Amino acid sequence: MPSAIEQIVDAYVRLKNRRGLDELMMHRQRLAVDLKSRSGYDLSLPIGKLDEEIAIIEEGLSRLKAGSADLGATRPI
Repeated sequence: MPSAIEQIVDAYVRLKNRRGLDELMMHRQRLAVDLKSRSGYDLSLPIGKLDEEIAIIEEGLSRLKAGSADLGATRPI
């Protein structure tokens, strides 16, 4: 069963919502930077999870980009 972030990314890709994916990516990146700047606690688990989610979002952005390129190639002039 796909994770929640995979389902969200799939929905954004299906809807061709690049802005939504970009905002999701920026939010995860800000969280990761914030957690990485903290000290005194072992935050490796949540940082690792955020890194996994960022990779999933990047893959979704790649799929969206590839889909846009395919549409441009098949669109009549």
